[in-house]
Amino acid sequence: MTDPYTSPASRDPDASEPMEVRRFGPPPSHSAPPPSWTSASWPTRPPAPPPAPRRSGVGATVVAVAVVAGIVSGGLSAAAVSGLLRDETTSPASTQAPLGTNVNNVTIDESSAVINAVDRAMPAVVKIATTAEDLTGASGVGSGFIFDANGWILTNKHVVEGASQLTVVLNDSRQLEGTVYGIDTLTDLAIVKVDATDLPTVTIGDSEDLKQGQLAVAIGNPLGQFENTVTTGIISGLGRQIVAGNGQAASAERLSNLIQTDAAINPGNSGGPLLDSAGQVIGINTAVNQEAQGIGFAIPIDVAKPIMDQALAGEDLQRPWIGVYFVPVTKQLAEDENLPVDEGVLIDSSSADVPAVFPDSPAAAAGLEAGDIITAVNGDAVNAGDDLAEHVLQHAPGDTITLSVRRGGDELDVEVTLGVLPAQQN
Repeated sequence: MTDPYTSPASRDPDASEPMEVRRFGPPPSHSAPPPSWTSASWPTRPPAPPPAPRRSGVGATVVAVAVVAGIVSGGLSAAAVSGLLRDETTSPASTQAPLGTNVNNVTIDESSAVINAVDRAMPAVVKIATTAEDLTGASGVGSGFIFDANGWILTNKHVVEGASQLTVVLNDSRQLEGTVYGIDTLTDLAIVKVDATDLPTVTIGDSEDLKQGQLAVAIGNPLGQFENTVTTGIISGLGRQIVAGNGQAASAERLSNLIQTDAAINPGNSGGPLLDSAGQVIGINTAVNQEAQGIGFAIPIDVAKPIMDQALAGEDLQRPWIGVYFVPVTKQLAEDENLPVDEGVLIDSSSADVPAVFPDSPAAAAGLEAGDIITAVNGDAVNAGDDLAEHVLQHAPGDTITLSVRRGGDELDVEVTLGVLPAQQN
């Protein structure tokens, strides 16, 4: 349920794996690797006895089954996102001032930025307490933030999945009953609704142009008892991939395209906001390495925007889906496989047991085949910096897109009507 993602060690992407597998989860026929990261929610129940040996991973799987352009978890993935970050720098101190004055100015600037950011966001950060729906009645605690004044809250999927009861504690100490509006089929995200109006809200930022080294501020409820805790750091890395699991190693999932930060994120922080220096939300805190210091991860806010819009429109949470596994084409791969191009994505699966094109998928209906190389979407090039997943995620299920495809020596235009990314099948 709300067990944290426990992760002793990260796992670097295997260049031999297809992109949808690497970035969005292991194929259905593969068991997930042992969990190496811990979700930042906090279980308050006593430790459970060790489970029988089985696939490890997070309590709330975030996979989405292979989709042609994936972004997080599962064998199904759908449109993805890569960078998704935004540059928010603070004013540098004058280089003409004496050294001591220079240092003081930097400290004042950074402190002011953090204070202002917290003032803007803190009133909208909430604590989410859960009770499991199973016979154990286990409880857990996570975080979330209000993105619409009529009671709409964004949090992590693993915070609320499997809960029979949700109690949302507002910053002003009010306690409201919460209900899960929807679970994202693509990422470790969920939307919770409370019956209230005129609530404080966060300011939603952008994550497309984030830069390593810029200020990052995390707010949450570490360990489930230190409410509204603020930690600061920087953006340490972008586009990170980890394998996250819960403390009991009962399940595991692969999370990709994450923001890495050294702002302290602890169990209980899951679902809380990661802010830039302007107090805008740039990410959703989701996992931490318990065997390291200063290594935490957040889902970029741009990934969440489509489902936030769907919720406000009263729609089901849906992600677009093509239905293929693919691997990015590099100069080395092009040379090794004698490919006609050195950019794009190659439709391919790393396992003979897993089809590169999902049966009955939009890709299959459009006639895409294993070995096809997709080089552009609607005329926009597909490459390492702007991959297929990003292009697909910009669209909605039901939209028709045109893929530029190289098949042997032929160049084809293939129209694909996007489907709905299926929920992860356990």
